[in-house]
Amino acid sequence: MNHQVYISCSFALRKVLEQELQTIKSILLAQQYQPWLFVEHYTFSIKQEREMMQQAMQDIENSVFLLAETTDKGIGIGIEAGYAKALKKPVVYLRKQSAEHSTTLAGLSDYQIVYQDTADLARQLQLVVQALSSALSK
Repeated sequence: MNHQVYISCSFALRKVLEQELQTIKSILLAQQYQPWLFVEHYTFSIKQEREMMQQAMQDIENSVFLLAETTDKGIGIGIEAGYAKALKKPVVYLRKQSAEHSTTLAGLSDYQIVYQDTADLARQLQLVVQALSSALSK
């Protein structure tokens, strides 16, 4: 069974969200999932937008579900989440409580996690990943 999980997040704020992303990866690894954070694996030039999106779509196709970290809203996150949903893959919407709400992602997500800090994120994400594991194993 495929255990890769695609993590979609803002390229611009990936360093600011480093603790949150590490928490997400730790929870996934503890549940036997392989985190796949697109922005950590590839670097594309501004003229390689087609190649970048082809790679993103392939990585989403190869994943069992998608986590959309939207503390910093981005068009790319919405596109990736929409593509995962079109493939009938579960989508989890995550954001800090202080961040702006995304009606688009909230509307298409299967699970929502609005967290206060990394401890709260870890607690909620563990429950969601366990629920997803049960649902996906049926």
